[in-house]
Amino acid sequence: MNEPENHIRLRSSFLQLAAAYTPYKAIAMQQWLDIEKAYSSKGRHYHTLTHINDLVRQLTPFEQSSGWHTILFATFYHDIIYNTLRHDNEEQSAELAANAMAALNVPYPIIKQCTIHILATQHHQPSNNEDTNLFTDADMSILGSAPDTYNIYTQQVRKEYAIYPDLIYKPGRKKVLLQFLDMEHIFKTQYFYDAYEQQARSNILMELNNL
Repeated sequence: MNEPENHIRLRSSFLQLAAAYTPYKAIAMQQWLDIEKAYSSKGRHYHTLTHINDLVRQLTPFEQSSGWHTILFATFYHDIIYNTLRHDNEEQSAELAANAMAALNVPYPIIKQCTIHILATQHHQPSNNEDTNLFTDADMSILGSAPDTYNIYTQQVRKEYAIYPDLIYKPGRKKVLLQFLDMEHIFKTQYFYDAYEQQARSNILMELNNL
């Protein structure tokens, strides 16, 4: 089976990123293989390499930012641990990211900020760091996608939580969706707010009505 083109692009992007910090190509490749294995694991339907590719695409307009490398590392690692039976996936992902980046000789300040970006995806609250806001906005951009794409996303998420019956899943999902609606702004940056806020609220209301 041929490797999907977006996977090839992601691999190239990660290896180029890693090469900025380590001359050891074997170490960088092993880190990529760990990423690929995690996001391709059984039971993942939305939190896959396709999701990572979408985030990179969403964030590319900001690649000239001084914090671009940090944002990229956060993108690759933020969902590397994803277990629907646990509530500490973000913490576990941040810890794994820190260890992986240390192995690549990434400076500590970048590692620290990367873990902050990742941990921010747990609650998606406004941050004093604009790069953190950009990253979490990109992570939520699926909420403002076209209705057909949003419906596919909700089906994929439901599959990831297939272990839970509707009696448990639906109230939990409603709680999450209502939390988004209760936010003054779902998207914290002007760029993502203008692009997705209105459609995101429409999509969320549609999903609530269907639950």
